[in-house]
Amino acid sequence: MTQHFPTSGRMRFFLTAASPCPYLPGREERKVFAHLPQADGAAINDSLTQSGFRRSQNIAYRPACEACASCTSARIPVKDYLFSRSERKVLSRNNDLRRHVVEAEATTEQFDLLRRYLLTRHADGGMAEMTWPDYVAMVEDTTVRTHIVEYRTRSVDRGPGDLVACVLIDVMGDGLSLVYSFYDPSAVMKRRSLGAFIVLDNLIQAAMNELPHVYLGYWVPGSEKMTYKVRFSPLEILRPSGWGLISAKEIARAEAILEANRAARGPDQPKLGRKEPQRP
Repeated sequence: MTQHFPTSGRMRFFLTAASPCPYLPGREERKVFAHLPQADGAAINDSLTQSGFRRSQNIAYRPACEACASCTSARIPVKDYLFSRSERKVLSRNNDLRRHVVEAEATTEQFDLLRRYLLTRHADGGMAEMTWPDYVAMVEDTTVRTHIVEYRTRSVDRGPGDLVACVLIDVMGDGLSLVYSFYDPSAVMKRRSLGAFIVLDNLIQAAMNELPHVYLGYWVPGSEKMTYKVRFSPLEILRPSGWGLISAKEIARAEAILEANRAARGPDQPKLGRKEPQRP
């Protein structure tokens, strides 16, 4: 069930019914959303993303929970970013991969990789039941400037090489928005840190194209799934007053919430990683 929001220009906003929160156990989520128009969807998506929305197919959405405001939009300012020693190692470990920018067209090879990723890393998540038509819609139903980056191993037989990672990207006027990424979850690939590599590689691409931001979607203090985002520094978050750098106090508060959630669930949970101080 949805509720209508007042019309704003040509945009009509709606509110979803409450459903279980995928990030924080025991909570419910609601979203406000709008359909992106065909004519000027790219410009509208730019404006909405800068205001805290995310895109899924031809829909822009934002959390609108009644009793919680934990979901916080996050982006990396490209100009001021200095790679840490550990991040340079991640880039070095993956310098044998080949980067291929392809049209936003779904392939069965991509879908097979996505299925392995979801069943290994997010088997209890809402996307675990994604079908081939669902994936085609996720990739191809877009009115904005969208492409896929495929990361492949070097070919040994003049073929394309093995596909090990993908990321769906919106190209915005002020940056790159990483819509969704997935990668080979096998143990042999673990040392590559492919999730971090995808972000770092697109920071480089944004800098090369003089785009000031890389948008990471929502950061949710207390959510295991979202802890990796605060490992990128500097990081900006969207507050009611506007975009600004996340503070050490906010990160410490998030770590305390995360530790409390881990204690409630039991032992043997991974620790929130800390990035070492950056050096020029």
